[in-house]
Amino acid sequence: MKLDTIAVLGGGPGGLYAARLLKRSHPEAEVTVYEQGVPDKTFGFGVGLASRTQRNLRLADEESLDGIVAAAHGHEMSMRVGDNEVRLAHGELLAIGRATLLSVLQKYAEDAGVELRFGERRSASGIDADLVVAADGISSATRTDLAEEFGPEITEGEGLYLWCGTDFALPRAIFTPVATEHGTFVAHAYPYAPDRSTFLIETDEKTWRRAGFDVSTRETPNGESDQLSLSYLQEAFSETLQGNRLIGNRTKWLRFRTIRCRSWHTRNTVLLGDAAHTAHYSIGSGTKLAMEDAIALDRAVLASGDLGEALAKYEAERRPAVEHLQAIAERSMAWWDSFPDRLAMPVEQLMIAYMTRAGKVTVDRFAESAPQVARPGLAAFAGVAIDEVPSPASVAEWILDQPLACGAHRFPRRIAPETLRNAGGTVPVEISARPWTPETADLIAVLPHATAYWLTGPDDREATLDRLDAGERIRRATGALVVADVPAGLRTVAAGAVASERVDLVAFTG
Repeated sequence: MKLDTIAVLGGGPGGLYAARLLKRSHPEAEVTVYEQGVPDKTFGFGVGLASRTQRNLRLADEESLDGIVAAAHGHEMSMRVGDNEVRLAHGELLAIGRATLLSVLQKYAEDAGVELRFGERRSASGIDADLVVAADGISSATRTDLAEEFGPEITEGEGLYLWCGTDFALPRAIFTPVATEHGTFVAHAYPYAPDRSTFLIETDEKTWRRAGFDVSTRETPNGESDQLSLSYLQEAFSETLQGNRLIGNRTKWLRFRTIRCRSWHTRNTVLLGDAAHTAHYSIGSGTKLAMEDAIALDRAVLASGDLGEALAKYEAERRPAVEHLQAIAERSMAWWDSFPDRLAMPVEQLMIAYMTRAGKVTVDRFAESAPQVARPGLAAFAGVAIDEVPSPASVAEWILDQPLACGAHRFPRRIAPETLRNAGGTVPVEISARPWTPETADLIAVLPHATAYWLTGPDDREATLDRLDAGERIRRATGALVVADVPAGLRTVAAGAVASERVDLVAFTG
């Protein structure tokens, strides 16, 4: 397929990367990036690049990935609750300043022959090009202008968060809560340069209001930072900040917006990155998704005979991966929204709950990759010495073989006996809605009193994960014994849920 002109709307990482790849694939085409901002002014602080993302970028364009890595900052990961901290050694976690990343990608785009035009705001309808790539971000004007064709659906999370930074490098990435007189705030922070770190801080709405941040948010003009919140949080996280200040960059409290679109393309225009979809920051970044979109788009255009076929192929290939990631992200977002409810756990066990929170990592896989954290966490769960925890290959069965005492109940292992299902005091509960929806909240609110709740529902993976998450909500709300039906093929998922205290017992089906 011959393309003479390609226009990219938006000079963020996804747009610049797509422009470079498309220009390399179509050297005779005129490729232009239109960015309404100017090169040296950008929003944001650091951008994280996980190891899998790095591998994907290297396969697509090794030269530009080398440039990114050279300017990036490596780090490990940790979680601290009070005075207790655990660390995860991970040599492949990288972060890079957003401005630095843009500078690197601008250079490689221009080296490939892309024309960069800053200070120009263009619309898809106002550009005469064979292909228009709309990489114009979460507030995409293209998606809004062509809403009937793209069919966007936007939902907001319950919690609130703000992005800020500090002018020193943390020794490693850290997840840490602080309790204030108004409630709990949780920081996700990581270094991205020798003298810079990103701080993402989140809280629940009640805490946000008690602290007066509903007022400060309303009174902070657009384009400015909420200094009241920054001063408050700087004091709250003074230990983690080691006496350094928090820095804003148009920093205000927000609710995370999850964006889905019925279609990602219409005629010669295609959405890319946040314009098409978003996934909660706790499982990665919009930058990762946008750059991987660019790879898929370039691949589809190269493999197709005409543009309609190419855009349909791009969406067909990319959508399943994005939707899977969005499902994982929703679980992760809900886990973080309820994070303060788990602070009584030993931090090593809490790290197990964190790693297995979305069904992406199984408990045995985590035990293999981080035994120095997993073994103490599992020992805390079972109430045994660390040396009694077996090898990673046997961990799942070992978890399920642990005894449980709950009220008057005594069980030799974590697999529920069938006699419990029909016993007096056991109430069956069918879970048919997502666990963090108002429907599930209403269901929990009217549950009859019981000594045990037995959760049932469809046997597919997503429904099972929903059931386990709902189990944690019911368990914490009622204090009763919670059992969940789990397909036999998801045995390691069940073990992770038990070790993370999402449910007390499981019953295998199928």
